[in-house]
Amino acid sequence: MSNAMYNKIWHQTQEALNSLLDKESETMTESQRNQGFIFQMLATFYIKYVQIFRNLENVYDQIVHPQKRLLIRKILDGVMGRILELKNEMVELELTEFHYFDDILQDLKLAPQQLDIPIPKYFLKEKLEVIKGREKILAQILADTGLDMAEKKYSVKSIPLEEAVKLIQIAERARQGRLRAMFMKQIFLQEYRAKQAKFLSEKVADLEAAALQIQKVWRGFHQHKKTEKLRQEEMIFLGMNPPPLFNEVSATIIQAEKVTSLRNEVQMKHEEKYREALVTIKDDLKLIEGPDIKENLQDQIRHWFIECRNLTGTFPDYPHVEEGGSAIIFSNKTPQQEEDEGWKMSPSVFLPTMEEGNNIYKDMWRNRDESWNFPQDHDPELIKQEKRKELESEIRIQVDELMRQELKNLKLAVNREKEQPVKAGKKKGGKEKGKTGKKRKKDTDLTADRTIESLYKELVEEGLLIRALNVNLSDYIGEYSYLGTTLRRVSIEPMPSLLDVRQLIALYGILPLGSATVHENAPLVKSLLLAGPSGVGKKMLVHAICTETGANLFDLSAANIAGKYPGKDGLQMMLHMVSKVARQLQPSVVWIGDTEKTFYKKVPSAERMMEPKRLKKQLPKLLRLLKPDDRILIVGTTQRPFDAELQSFCKVYQKIILVPRPDYASRFVLWKQIIQRNGGIITNALNISCLAKVTDGFTQGHIVQVVKGVLTDRRIHRQNYKPLVAAEFVAALTRMSPVYQEEEESFKDWYAKTPMGKKRALALTGGTTEKGKGEKKE
Repeated sequence: MSNAMYNKIWHQTQEALNSLLDKESETMTESQRNQGFIFQMLATFYIKYVQIFRNLENVYDQIVHPQKRLLIRKILDGVMGRILELKNEMVELELTEFHYFDDILQDLKLAPQQLDIPIPKYFLKEKLEVIKGREKILAQILADTGLDMAEKKYSVKSIPLEEAVKLIQIAERARQGRLRAMFMKQIFLQEYRAKQAKFLSEKVADLEAAALQIQKVWRGFHQHKKTEKLRQEEMIFLGMNPPPLFNEVSATIIQAEKVTSLRNEVQMKHEEKYREALVTIKDDLKLIEGPDIKENLQDQIRHWFIECRNLTGTFPDYPHVEEGGSAIIFSNKTPQQEEDEGWKMSPSVFLPTMEEGNNIYKDMWRNRDESWNFPQDHDPELIKQEKRKELESEIRIQVDELMRQELKNLKLAVNREKEQPVKAGKKKGGKEKGKTGKKRKKDTDLTADRTIESLYKELVEEGLLIRALNVNLSDYIGEYSYLGTTLRRVSIEPMPSLLDVRQLIALYGILPLGSATVHENAPLVKSLLLAGPSGVGKKMLVHAICTETGANLFDLSAANIAGKYPGKDGLQMMLHMVSKVARQLQPSVVWIGDTEKTFYKKVPSAERMMEPKRLKKQLPKLLRLLKPDDRILIVGTTQRPFDAELQSFCKVYQKIILVPRPDYASRFVLWKQIIQRNGGIITNALNISCLAKVTDGFTQGHIVQVVKGVLTDRRIHRQNYKPLVAAEFVAALTRMSPVYQEEEESFKDWYAKTPMGKKRALALTGGTTEKGKGEKKE
């Protein structure tokens, strides 16, 4: 798309944001008691912000004007933060992590796919070189230490010579047997054909009957092909089947991708020019306008001296540097205005940011004539306006020093007044702040004499810092839950869909880790627990968080830390190194696999040597040390949460997400996409709906395993003359055990005992709903 098109999308999005901010400011002043109405309002705002977020992310990625991008980035971070705040409000209101918007989407005429949270591309794009450099260092360390998994994947197992000879003999005898059988078959067919030819030659050939038979067969075949083609065209017309070249990449898409990459290059060039212009324009302004600015400031301050002298009879006290110097004299704010600004008063931290960005857009960009700026390069006039303010503040500091001395001289000359000493109260306050600051810094650095590079290398060698798999969140395939609202209306709690889980991972894991602004100001999520049966993709989601944000991955699973850094001192050193490297190279993810072992009710005798509960007391301390500016997320995964002590488990993990087995809609999409990704061709002979129905209870891991087992290289090559059928996959499934309903119910029962589960159960029974509402409103 062109610059004009992206500008148009931006303007439309800004108008939508402007109207949404107006609506939100209106509703925040009204008090509501109807919980259903409050949820509908919050959900509507949430959906509309998601639409704005999707548009702004696309515009920010492709627009090339550097000054516009700065403003869009500011608003984009604000919108992301507001989405997280609204999500938090909905969780506190409904006391559940999963929400369903079927009815609202229908009213807004939106498809469920438009509710998907996009991952901003700038998370990786802006630190691509850093990530590549870190990957190179990690690969080098793994290669040097021999820990590279790619090399260890295929190991050669040695066997005795006699056994090897026996295997070769078996294979050779089998080969000879197959050849002998093939020869015997050929001999039999030759004899059979000779007999048939001899028998037919005795009959008198009826040419007309033969021709009629050939015509009959040919016309039947021809009509069958024609009917099949008509049926296929009808199905394509009705939208039931994809068009013939649906899966092939069109030339238009290839061209669009080329244009996108070219725009990214132009973006980088414009950014470089803009950075250079910031320096050169400021230097030019300093030379040309600097003396005039200085003179104007001095005249203004002298005028203030005279006005105060005329009104009060004495010269004023000059404002201190801490108060802002002479800038405070000419600020137009009144106490009433400051009160109004604080009254914007939504509980949101991000609304003022968005309103500020929206106001800048209205003043600067809404009606700006850019007909002269076809390539969308930086605007020098805007830089001058910005740099004039910077230059004025720099010159003001110098002018303040001169004018303080001038005021002192005036007081001595005119009033014969002595300069009053500065009150010591503020200095004491400053000292106290300093003291409190020193008190906080009690943590001793156990590795003060070591570099981050050496700590990084040691953690890699010990296997505590591992390479994340290159998996995107979009690879976690699932489908929207279409019956969520309907089931809740009849008091049935639906199991979340895979798409709902993916949404939560994006909201709680990826967005805060990717943006420092969002992490510092949004509701803070320090830890996350993914609980679900084996094979539902918990580890994949952990790796997806790291891939999408470029985060480091630390593995503190009980099995991985067993025997490493023994003793209390060793454990303290290990956690210190992990937290230090994680902070320095943030964002970082600390993964604790099979985390129920860390919180065992009773340690099995087979695992006592492993000391699985080493981290139990240390994890709460580690969480307390994490601050909003530390982009570190602790993620636990478990397939047996019922083996853990519930109280200590829930104290450590702030958010608990149940990852369910896939429902019918998700299984249908999974079968289709996984078969295609592994080289399979979907034809009418393959009944995907049947496979999705039969595999109820099987997980994504089972489906992937089955598809990879069936679609061997040989089977992929034979697809053209022997299409895939459902029976091939079903046969492979018979050797696997599914996740039964009882196991799923056990996860539900366990979740009902968690703090959030208990609150939800009480709210459904009507036990404390009114109290909860009253507490929130207070």
